[in-house]
Amino acid sequence: MNDVNTWRGVAAATGAADRAAAERGVRLAYRTAGLAEPERIIWADSPLAGVTAARSLDGGGRSVRDAVRTRPWAAERRRMHDALGPAGWAAHWNTTGARLWDTTRALAERIRGGVLDSLAGKPEEAAELRPVLLDAVLGQHDAAWLAAFDGRSEPLEGLAAVARHAGWWWPYENAVVICERPTALHRDEAGRLDRSDGPALAYPDGFALYAWRGMPVPAEFLDELASLTPERIRGESNAELRRVMLEHYGYDRFLADSGAKPVHRDETGILWRIALADDEDVVTVEVVNSTPEPDGTSRTYWLRVPPTTRTAKEGVAWTFGLSSDAYEPVRQT
Repeated sequence: MNDVNTWRGVAAATGAADRAAAERGVRLAYRTAGLAEPERIIWADSPLAGVTAARSLDGGGRSVRDAVRTRPWAAERRRMHDALGPAGWAAHWNTTGARLWDTTRALAERIRGGVLDSLAGKPEEAAELRPVLLDAVLGQHDAAWLAAFDGRSEPLEGLAAVARHAGWWWPYENAVVICERPTALHRDEAGRLDRSDGPALAYPDGFALYAWRGMPVPAEFLDELASLTPERIRGESNAELRRVMLEHYGYDRFLADSGAKPVHRDETGILWRIALADDEDVVTVEVVNSTPEPDGTSRTYWLRVPPTTRTAKEGVAWTFGLSSDAYEPVRQT
C-alpha cells in the first residue's frame, strides 16, 4: 500500500473507524518499539474528546510517543536517506510525502486550533493543553510521512495500520486513547477546508470546524450567507468576513445591486471600484472570454485585482504577473 493516491484517501477518510484493526495496529506498534502492550485502549469520538480523555487518564503512566513513533520514524528516515543518498531521498520524498504534506499539515494545525478554541478559556489553559495535543500521534493525518515509508518499512507497520483505520491517538505506558475518524470532510480544489452550508470538518460527538475557502468562520456566520444584502456586507466590521461575504455574494451581483459605476474601460475589459469603510477598495476587472461556450454564448468573468489598479489592461496584466506595458496578448482568452 505505497500508492500516494491511496494514502491521500486515508488522510481524507471519513466514517466509523475499524476499531479492531486499529487496536491490532496499536499493539503491533508497541511490540515493535520493545514495549509491553497497553493494558487499556480507550476510544474517543474526536480529537477534542481525545485531549479531554488523555488529560484525565488515571494510571496511564508517562507518554511513550517517542518510543512508539518518533524514534522508529527517525531511524527509518535515516536508513532510507543512507540507502538512497541525499538526492535520491529528496526525489523520493518529492514524489510521495511532499504531495500530501501541505494539506495534511494544515488540517492537523486547524484541528489543534479548534481544540484549543473549544477548551482553553485562558492563556494559561492553552499552555497546559498544547503539550497534550503535541503528544498525539496523528493517525490518518500522518499520511504524508507514511506515503514515503510504506512498502519499504516493516518497523512502521503498526503505525501505518492505525492510520488506515482510525484518527489521532495518544500512547502511554499502560493505556492508549484513540479517536474516531471524522464523519464529514469538505475541501475546495486547493485542499482547504471549505463549506458554505455546514461544518467543513465534523466528528461524531459534534466537534466541528467551519471554514470558507480555508478561512475559519463562526458557525452562525454561515447561516447569514443565504440572505446577504449589499447593506449587510458593507456593515460587516470584520474585513476578512466581509471578503468572504463578497466572494459568496458574487462581485458581479454586488456591483449590480450597489449601483456601482465603471471607472475605466479599454480593449481588455471594464474596471470597477467599490469603496468600503475601514478596508481597501474592492477593484475588479470585467472581462469577456473570447472563446464561445458550446451554446455560442461568451462567458463573462470578474477578476479581483489590487486596489491600486488604474486601468482595465493593468488589472488583466496583473493576473498574468505582467505589467500593462508587457501585456500584449495575441488572442484574449
